[in-house]
Amino acid sequence: MTLTEMRYLVALARERHFGRAADACRVSQPTLSVAIKKVEGRIGVALFERTASDVRITALGERVVDQARRVLEEAVKLEEIAGASGDAMSGQLRVGIIYTIAPYLLPQLIPALNREAPAMPLFLKEDFTANLIPALKSGELDVIVIALPFAEPGLVAQPLYDEPFRVVVPCGHPWVGRPDIAADELEGQNLLLLGQGNCFRDQVLESCPRIGDQETRTHTLEGSSLETIRYMVASGVGVAVMPSAAADPLVEREPLVRVLPFAGQPPSRTVGLVWRVTYPRPQAIDVLRAAVLSCSLPGATARR
Repeated sequence: MTLTEMRYLVALARERHFGRAADACRVSQPTLSVAIKKVEGRIGVALFERTASDVRITALGERVVDQARRVLEEAVKLEEIAGASGDAMSGQLRVGIIYTIAPYLLPQLIPALNREAPAMPLFLKEDFTANLIPALKSGELDVIVIALPFAEPGLVAQPLYDEPFRVVVPCGHPWVGRPDIAADELEGQNLLLLGQGNCFRDQVLESCPRIGDQETRTHTLEGSSLETIRYMVASGVGVAVMPSAAADPLVEREPLVRVLPFAGQPPSRTVGLVWRVTYPRPQAIDVLRAAVLSCSLPGATARR
């Protein structure tokens, strides 16, 4: 079995969809499908169950994919050892970034990084943390930008900045004019949250314990992105908790909402970089970190 075939297997096991797996591997769907069938033909047993609407991995498939992941991780280490003597500032840097950070950081990060390392273009992948971690470990990505804390053997995590949360309400809400809002006051409100699988949703619920403990008694609605939630708040559907980089610019940009601080020590998140211990271009990571820290994100406090 080739490394390419292993990558196809791992991608299909992760995505559970031939089209998305092919996109992740940057090949056509027929190419990926044929390769998977060839692997199954050589093994003599199906690794995936295929239906019209779903792809499910078999018990044997789980074992094969687990081993393939380990082989790919070791292959990445070998490639990094071999490539350690190259020019760290030349060549593509593959960066993964979670959905709730990318739209607010990238507009400033790209020009800042281009000034410092013009020969190092970025390949960017937006996704959930749960998908970015295996992509980093398999070598599909070089470094990821996620919310910390995070700790796993073989990976290095370094904080970049701390970002407080804000309460965003419609312009006609009774809280408008208040100096601040206590976290437990969100209980009982029509609270807009991101969908399941998004780490920011979990951070909001952890930051407001009474909502987390009594979520079934708090009326919550889901939005697919922070921008969608912003428009839902503006329409008067409910209130939301947003990171300051997303919320603070709304003060001048969005007349239909009001942005309010939390009372006392506000809930917040720490954003950081995560990369493999064996990654052979530490200078590229240093330049990326410096570029992020040069960005002016509303409300954020840099970790120098």
